[in-house]
Formats: sequence, structure tokens, C-alpha cells
Amino acid sequence: MRVVATSNDPVRLSFLKVLLADAGIVTIVLDSHASIMDGSIGAIQRRLMVAEDDFARATKLLRDCGEC
Repeated sequence: MRVVATSNDPVRLSFLKVLLADAGIVTIVLDSHASIMDGSIGAIQRRLMVAEDDFARATKLLRDCGEC
């Protein structure tokens, strides 16, 4: 798994997940619970992860959309 984006904005993460899902790329969000535990003050950003095989395609898609 590789990180394609980090953010504390749940709306942005949701948008990126849908964008990648529409391209057939499965995503996982890590650190959601840690972010909640710190009081959502932004100390720990959530990481949007994709499989190693999808990384190049995912980063290209996000870059083309101005999200990376």
C-alpha cells in the first residue's frame, strides 16, 4: 500500500475516494481513529492509500484533476 493523499478534511477524502473508485481503484483511509482521538485538531492527518499496483495510475489521475 502507498499513500496518494493526506488530509484532515473528510469531505476532500470522500471526494478523492469516489474519484479513484470511479476509475476502479480501491482505496483505504488510515489514521481515522487516531485523528479523532487527538480531538481533530489536525495533528495527525488521515492517509488515503492505494495498492502498489494502482499507485502510478492513481497519482496520475489525481494530478490530472489538480488534486495532487
